[in-house]
Amino acid sequence: MSSVLGELAELGSATVYEAGGRRGYVDADLIQVLPGSRVAGPARTVICGQDDNLMVHAAMAAVQPGEVLVLTMPEPRPVALVGDLLATQARAHGAAAILVDASIRDREELVELGLPIWARWVRVKGAGKDGVGSIGDPVSVGGARIRNGDILVLDADGVAVVEQERIDEVLEASRERLERERVKREKLQAGELSYDLDGLREKVEAS
Repeated sequence: MSSVLGELAELGSATVYEAGGRRGYVDADLIQVLPGSRVAGPARTVICGQDDNLMVHAAMAAVQPGEVLVLTMPEPRPVALVGDLLATQARAHGAAAILVDASIRDREELVELGLPIWARWVRVKGAGKDGVGSIGDPVSVGGARIRNGDILVLDADGVAVVEQERIDEVLEASRERLERERVKREKLQAGELSYDLDGLREKVEAS
């Protein structure tokens, strides 16, 4: 599985999303805390209480090496669910990355830590530690449904979600798309136009 995840990360979120039938699009403005990071891994989903990160602390006892922690609240708000100390725990327990549908803080320390993190906001406002939520239940981030164990592909372009039962299918389709793009790129480098290669000229001139 590690080789599959590595290949998906290298293929990238845009290719995986397109090749997967344009499914699993996380429609959210996300901050990539660690520039250049590329990750693919199974989701460990967490639902926190509103403006509360008690369940993030609980998730540190549940996360498995290679997983992507997906931290959500009933309503996304600019409240920091993760800072330096929680991210330090996540890294120590082998998390591959964190997707925060809320805010993070201690940004400079997080960059230095080196754990890939994507978040909606950076804010100093901290969360409470009183609301009991859940770990492992389906969540929604940016309109995309994410189940525990679904594969997330995260990079500078954003996040794509691959249902766990479609991994092989989407990987093969992504490989095929990459090869088509390689061939097309050679033609474009030789001076041909996507306007003609993609049959777009006819659409314009026929109108």
